[in-house]
Amino acid sequence: MPMPPLFSADSHVNETEDCFAEIDPRFRDRRPRAHFDETDGAELIVPGLPFKIPSGKLSRAGIEFQDWGRPLKWEELHPAGHDPKARLEIQHEEGILGEVIYPSAGLVICQHLDVDYKKACFDAYNRWLEGFCEADPARLVGIGMAAIRTPEEGIAELEAIKAAGFQGAMLCGDAAFEDYDHPSYDPVWEAAVALGLPINFHILTTRDPSAINVRGPQVIQQIVTVRGNQNIMMMMVLGGVFARHPELRVIMVENDAGWLPHFCFRLDHAWERHRWSLDVGALERPPSHYVNDCVYATFQDDWSVQHVVDVLNVERIMWASDFPHGDGTYPRSREVAAEISGAMSEGQREAILSGNALRLYRGNDPLA
Repeated sequence: MPMPPLFSADSHVNETEDCFAEIDPRFRDRRPRAHFDETDGAELIVPGLPFKIPSGKLSRAGIEFQDWGRPLKWEELHPAGHDPKARLEIQHEEGILGEVIYPSAGLVICQHLDVDYKKACFDAYNRWLEGFCEADPARLVGIGMAAIRTPEEGIAELEAIKAAGFQGAMLCGDAAFEDYDHPSYDPVWEAAVALGLPINFHILTTRDPSAINVRGPQVIQQIVTVRGNQNIMMMMVLGGVFARHPELRVIMVENDAGWLPHFCFRLDHAWERHRWSLDVGALERPPSHYVNDCVYATFQDDWSVQHVVDVLNVERIMWASDFPHGDGTYPRSREVAAEISGAMSEGQREAILSGNALRLYRGNDPLA
């Protein structure tokens, strides 16, 4: 079976301090700054965060796993993490049609407690990312960041993201007010639908204690990173967001997808048996229907997807390379894609490896 084209639905830049150079002047003295640590390597210092962002550890693409402990200097980071020309060369090297671009440091800045500071960082990042993507907007599909301090400002942020040429808006896992299922967000979701902007939630953007307070070895923290996105999805489904806004499209990013069938079973099981005695929101259909209609999921090398693909909505699952992160597929993207799609039909492979992302973000059908 021939391999279809590849299109990554989740890749990243690796922000240098230059990405925040155009920050609101009120925050200039507090903007993220580059730092080097002899043990941890290249880092970004973000005032107000209780830890430094490990920029070197976010640029392990192509480095053997056993060498991940070596501290990387800033000049050793892969240039394709911040240079669009180098990024396009990587795409050609791997035979990838294009990538949806998310932040790296920005994921962590989402956990900052000062929403005004986050807003300043996001605006500066969006200005930088607009220039990055201008190198080839068809191959570098930008996702703008939005702080959503108020519903009115959230609408303005979405409009600015659309005007900048971005194809989606990334929100923090933790809402700035109420929570995302609250009716006060309805104008924001209406604006997203009207503007044709999917809403994106990436792992590691919540201050979720379940991803920190784990039992057992430290490595477990790497395993439970999907919990934050699972909680967001449950809240939005059972909180009636998709019942009120059936055209809204939400992307759950880098959280794998093989778990979705069982998760949908648990949602439906709870709704069918407990909706008579517990608050489950105003849903007219089983929760899994809203997941299948409205929620996308991305994954890199989750081999289980091909074994459950027949009970997934195949039109909502998208492959990703995760470049330049070490958990990504570079420099074996085509080999990995073949391995994780070997049990799929030709149509399923086309949809998951490129077609769904191309249709969602670029509006074109690769088979047309």
